[in-house]
Amino acid sequence: MIGDFDLEQFLPFRLNRAAEFIALRFAAAYKAKYGLTRPEWRTLAALGSSGRMTAKEVGVHSTMHKTKVSRAVFALEERRWLKRAQDEDDRRVEHLELTVAGVKAYRDLTRLARDYSAELLDLVGQDGLLALSSGLLAVEEAMAKRGG
Repeated sequence: MIGDFDLEQFLPFRLNRAAEFIALRFAAAYKAKYGLTRPEWRTLAALGSSGRMTAKEVGVHSTMHKTKVSRAVFALEERRWLKRAQDEDDRRVEHLELTVAGVKAYRDLTRLARDYSAELLDLVGQDGLLALSSGLLAVEEAMAKRGG
């Protein structure tokens, strides 16, 4: 180790590593079953959980760059899982919604997500998940107070 900085204890590093591990395992499941990319899943999930949104809102909700959102929107539209509607007051804005087929896919994927959550519960245990949830809430609230 060079210097006195312990990367293994640096919270952003640990959070990112844990999130990546968890996300990659789930991504493998929905990619195998539906052929979705991570941005496509995140866009579908944002619209499925929040309803009608703009691409900008999807990006903020999912913390994705606008180009990733744009590609995901295009791919989901190609599958006929998403439809666009131009804003009546501002033609530069498009509202995105899931189609009937998109809602069905979202419901199927949420079952897959629930199964994965149960697997994580078995892996980490109820006390571990509660502690993690409490810790994440504390971080989120602290960051929100500071403005991100």
